[in-house]
Amino acid sequence: MDFFKYQGTGNDFILIDDRHKTFPATDQAFIEHLCHRRFGIGADGLILLQNDSDYDFRMVYFNADGAEGSMCGNGGRCIVRFAHDLGLFDRETRFIAVDGEHTAIVDEESISLKMSAVSGTEDRDGLTFLNTGSPHVVLFVDDLESLDVVAEGRAIRYSDSFQPGGTNVNYAQVLADDTVFVRTYERGVEDETYSCGTGVTAVALAAHQQLALTDPVAIKTIGGNLRVSFKQSGDGTFDTIYLIGPAKRVFAGSITV
Repeated sequence: MDFFKYQGTGNDFILIDDRHKTFPATDQAFIEHLCHRRFGIGADGLILLQNDSDYDFRMVYFNADGAEGSMCGNGGRCIVRFAHDLGLFDRETRFIAVDGEHTAIVDEESISLKMSAVSGTEDRDGLTFLNTGSPHVVLFVDDLESLDVVAEGRAIRYSDSFQPGGTNVNYAQVLADDTVFVRTYERGVEDETYSCGTGVTAVALAAHQQLALTDPVAIKTIGGNLRVSFKQSGDGTFDTIYLIGPAKRVFAGSITV
């Protein structure tokens, strides 16, 4: 079976064309093995592209631990690039994921992915919480460079306030030019990743609501730069949210299933 490796600002994924439903999607140990960075291909997650009669394609996302995950923004941009490379659409696409319908626009340098509407922020024991297709905590700090994101993030990810599913944890610092530097601890990967699409979306919305940053919000991650555009209605709901940034093929190969 052929596989393809894509990355979006350093968030990397194994992409499989599973339109014939031949991939063993229920084999969690096998998926975890493929994502292992020493004994497998190595990735933050695995994504299946499947047929759907009402859409251009269906996105099925698995975390690096092999379990099916919630929505992944960078993964969404990567599967859009993959579908475009396969010739499934020309410039605009409409697909279905675990959190519902998404649309996207492709150009040579970037993918503009429309995210699900967000009802707003909420307070969870003093922490800012949003669900942007995946659950996220956002904390603004003064010295992000020196922060132990893994230790700090893991403690919140497994805290009682976010059980049973846990949460992703984002630390953010507003830089001099109003760019927001973001580092994320991702559940399922159980480590810091180079970038997290739903995470930077959550940070951008929280930065607008709490710090009055204006649309679009420029984001810096370890893996590269992203932008998040949005609109907010009078009741605090965010909609017309777009995650904008690059998504590129890294390499291709084959595996024995």
